Amino acid sequence: MKILALCGSLRAASINAALLRTAARVAPPGMEVAWCVAVGELPLFNPDLEAQPPPAALRLQADVAWADALLIASPEYAHGVTGVIKNALDWLVSQEAFVNKPVAVFNASPRAHHADDALRETLRTMSARIVEPACLSLPLLGAHLAENEMATHPLVAPALIEALQALQRAVEPEQAWLL
Repeated sequence: MKILALCGSLRAASINAALLRTAARVAPPGMEVAWCVAVGELPLFNPDLEAQPPPAALRLQADVAWADALLIASPEYAHGVTGVIKNALDWLVSQEAFVNKPVAVFNASPRAHHADDALRETLRTMSARIVEPACLSLPLLGAHLAENEMATHPLVAPALIEALQALQRAVEPEQAWLL
């Protein structure tokens, strides 16, 4: 199973990015979690460019088409989603490969519920299929856990594995139908 991880933060020390990288580290055998580098390279969305998207947008669209599912983690800025994640989603609005794509939303700070709500609303509007049993809200902000510690933490690691397995269970019936 192929999962594409999209982070709404470009900060090197982002707890959301660390959470996604940790998910890749603890992923069950047979599951690949790939990092979407195009998110940080995208120009601001402009509908005039949709007919001939810039290279970063083409890469994002190809990565989404490649993936069986998406993992999205984003911090909250001013009670909303970050411009980074909103811009990436805007580049995917008219993409058929995004429709009904299974998505898990990870939240590294439960108090960031405004952004989480807004992100979910945007995803539903775009016809993504949010897999609720695969969504996580973990109190990592201020926990001072490094990635290595997250990967072995008795609460974090099992929660990530359980979320990834739930995402896998949501995708497997689709993959069986294609065979």
